[in-house]
Amino acid sequence: MVLGKIAGTITSSVNGTDIPGGRYLLINKCDQQGQIKNDFLIALDLVSAGIDEMVMVSQSTAARETPTTQNKAIDAVIVGIVDTIDENEKVVYKK
Repeated sequence: MVLGKIAGTITSSVNGTDIPGGRYLLINKCDQQGQIKNDFLIALDLVSAGIDEMVMVSQSTAARETPTTQNKAIDAVIVGIVDTIDENEKVVYKK
């Protein structure tokens, strides 16, 4: 699983995933403090994330194991919106 911030929305007139209402977002990977890495990926949004929110992204086989994505051609899926990250008993990120 990776952390990232929502950088934008991906729009396509045709896709082969057969997920009605599927929304794809551009994710800029980041560290646990929210510092972006300028390393992007596209992920299916299952949690209605918004621009600049930090999210948790599941990739590869795990991304195809949700009820929505089972047996679909999905490589990355947003599974959560991060509120707080506590590292070594210190809050390093807060929404």
